[in-house]
Amino acid sequence: MATKAIFFFLVSAVCLSSLAGVAHADADDFDRFQIQGSVYCDTCRVQFITRLSKFLEGAKVKLECRSRTNQTVTLTKEALTDKSGSYKMEVTGDHEEEVCELVLVQSPDSGCNEVSTEAYLRNAAKISLTANDGIVSNEVR
Repeated sequence: MATKAIFFFLVSAVCLSSLAGVAHADADDFDRFQIQGSVYCDTCRVQFITRLSKFLEGAKVKLECRSRTNQTVTLTKEALTDKSGSYKMEVTGDHEEEVCELVLVQSPDSGCNEVSTEAYLRNAAKISLTANDGIVSNEVR
């Protein structure tokens, strides 16, 4: 009887310790975010991909996070697009109290290089960089 109790205790201890290790690994992964996207030339100016759209290689994209309270820049990161017009960047740290946006900085295509700096024309993609958003995953966002 005592050997069964010891065996049960050891199995329980091993299971609980392995669960603690998994929980710790997941907690570390939740403050790392991998951002990916694409840049294309919107020749028809309809703001979505059409048959005439072409993806741009060598376009520069910038991620910028600002404080919600005083608008100071808290994070800036840039990336270049590859042959398929895609970019990837990794960000560490939780940015729940910040507004994060991705904007096009520069286009290599002379026929498609208008990058608006006017606030009302600025096309930016707002993204959430926090683990506290209800998404139970540490996959690419």
